[in-house]
Amino acid sequence: MNRSDQTSKLRTLAPTGRSRVLLVDGHAIVREGLKAIIELTPDLEVIDEAGTQADAVRLAKHHNPDVILTELALAGSAGTQGIAELRLQAPGSKILVLSVMGNAEFIRAALEAGANGYVLKDSSRTDLLNAIRGVIKGERRLCPKSSEKILSLMLKSGAPAPASAEKPASQMSTVTGRERSIISMIATGKSTKAIANNMNLSVKTIEKHRYNAMRKLGLRNVAQVTRFAIDSGMVREKTGTTGVYRVIEGATGTFRKPDASEA
Repeated sequence: MNRSDQTSKLRTLAPTGRSRVLLVDGHAIVREGLKAIIELTPDLEVIDEAGTQADAVRLAKHHNPDVILTELALAGSAGTQGIAELRLQAPGSKILVLSVMGNAEFIRAALEAGANGYVLKDSSRTDLLNAIRGVIKGERRLCPKSSEKILSLMLKSGAPAPASAEKPASQMSTVTGRERSIISMIATGKSTKAIANNMNLSVKTIEKHRYNAMRKLGLRNVAQVTRFAIDSGMVREKTGTTGVYRVIEGATGTFRKPDASEA
């Protein structure tokens, strides 16, 4: 390993007390602007930048950042497939999409591919920084405009009911009590980290149980987990504006609107 590689490795591992951000965008001027915003904060730092999907994957694996702030439209990436690849190659990193693409279907597809949040590029500096901090803490974050778009979409179409919602009792019996508990908590909007803390288990253990439960029940994403939990009576679907939003939150992850104190 040459000296530059050693220096890079040490910089990657050295604790600074600040959360580490990998910037991914195809335009250098955008990355420069984002870096200027982030570096002004006392709790965040930019550790590296990437302009293509290949560089993003390579740097994510090398640095293991706390959060990857990425655009959807990158050279060498087919949209949300790039999110799925980053999630596979950097499972310990949070992924926050920052994009000009505000269509609700794009937003939902990115979340289902593994993104922890979605922020539009016309969002305010405050919304962006709050979203970065939120996903680092294990939350799922949408900027206000994205929240409204995905909420409208889900209210119009409803969360898709999984084909497995009517599985026979014999197949349900293969799901262990611990797996049922995890499925229930996912459906109510808890993050993997929150579930791990609640059950006094490691994040990797929770991920293993979640995978096993979803495989047994034929569920492919969090939306289907939530619909299944509601249909099978594992969780109760609430009524009213707040309740509907809670269930819709659970259908695609753990989202919450920013508190007034965060504005």
